[in-house]
Amino acid sequence: MGAQVVWLKRDLRLRDHWPLTEAARRGPVVVLYVYEPELLARPEHDSSHLVFVNESLAEVDAGLREVGGGLTVRIGRLPDVFGRLHDEIGIDGLWSHEETGLHVTFDRDKRVKRWCRQSGVPWTEIPQHGVVRRLRDREGWAKNWTERMSAPIAPPLEAARFADVPTERIRGPEEHGLPASKKTDVQRGGESRAWDLLKSFLRSRGERYPREMSSPVTAVDSCSRLSTSIAYGCISIRQIFQQVRSRLRSRPPGEWRASLEAFESRLRWHCHFTQKLEDEPRIEFENMHRGFDGLREEAFDADRFAAWCEGRTGFPMVDASMRALHATGWINFRMRAMLASFAAYDLWLHWREPSVFLAQHFLDFEPGIHFPQFQMQSGTTGINALRIYNPTKQVLDHDPEGTFVRRFCPELAKVPEEFLAEPWRMPGDVQRKVGCRIGVDYPEPIVDHAKAARIAEAKVERVRRRTESRQTSRDVFRRHGSRRGPRPRR
Repeated sequence: MGAQVVWLKRDLRLRDHWPLTEAARRGPVVVLYVYEPELLARPEHDSSHLVFVNESLAEVDAGLREVGGGLTVRIGRLPDVFGRLHDEIGIDGLWSHEETGLHVTFDRDKRVKRWCRQSGVPWTEIPQHGVVRRLRDREGWAKNWTERMSAPIAPPLEAARFADVPTERIRGPEEHGLPASKKTDVQRGGESRAWDLLKSFLRSRGERYPREMSSPVTAVDSCSRLSTSIAYGCISIRQIFQQVRSRLRSRPPGEWRASLEAFESRLRWHCHFTQKLEDEPRIEFENMHRGFDGLREEAFDADRFAAWCEGRTGFPMVDASMRALHATGWINFRMRAMLASFAAYDLWLHWREPSVFLAQHFLDFEPGIHFPQFQMQSGTTGINALRIYNPTKQVLDHDPEGTFVRRFCPELAKVPEEFLAEPWRMPGDVQRKVGCRIGVDYPEPIVDHAKAARIAEAKVERVRRRTESRQTSRDVFRRHGSRRGPRPRR
């Protein structure tokens, strides 16, 4: 008799894990995580991702040991790893959650499916959230999402039989031949930490969520900070949803109801965007609206791209956001949108290269959200209003005292508040006095924002006005457009 293998991917938890629950009911279990060299070598990958994964795996292993088992770790290409394991112990069943990931994981899953069919191993994939495989129509999607999120939570694993198989160690970046992460203040991984974040958000931090999520100063505490835990499955969206609903039923006072409802809408938003990539995997690489093909490709400016990547554009909020990302792996949603907008419109860069760069630096990189969102912010969906963020206005609106900007752009630390949004307007004597000479200590603006935005908007609008472009936009909306309520707040 062989074993039931539970293949962990982006579901690094023991609670609400239906593949684990179902496998444990059927026979001896192997809970397996595979380090895949082809994924570790992807340009979207950063060592900080692996550190978070390893911390989460360590907690999974500890939890399994409490019930008489342990985590099995292997290194290699799939399905080759499954083939070797099948030779060792026999695999009677393979269990996993469905995954909407990069094209490379999509191809890998197709290889695994072929191997399972050829080897006579049944593979059961169970939905992890609200994304629907082989979705035919968006109508009714929101209702289906709520039903899935309201479904029973998988019972905790209290006892199980485990197959005895050799295992590799949990290995850090250097052991995989990767450089150490340069990030200095990064969230930690693990199921228990995810629950600590959820509890503190629902009890105290989240009360002013809608009105404090836009500022990089307040968002650090007022946002849930669960995005990385969700991305790696340290907690399920269903668990979060049901905890939010429980909190709403308690009739919380003050601003809480509006905050919880806004947060719940973001959980649905997560799956709404991921559904786009599930339905059309090509949008990882290609414009969602093909009428925009060729609009930016030939004009790609490598020097501008480098300045944007390194946080030296001469626009304080853009540079501070990028440098914060380099240090922490996280910035709030509005600043992410601003970075994408600045790359797309001010610098007129095709979205693909900037999106891969940010994917590497977002600790919470979620392909299903990332690529559709980046296209939306870049104006290549054909169904969304153009959002061109004014980086000067972002300072005035969301960091008027310069708390965030001064922290991550220390060369601007002594710049008077009145010049902080536009330091290039400082008179020469003020520059010398505060020790910040524009063009020497801090860059001059890389572009004229107003002029660049005006030109970019005109170019995009010319494409949108074409008759054939309008028809394509209607086709895109039928496939990907929201069928429920207003769009999320920016």
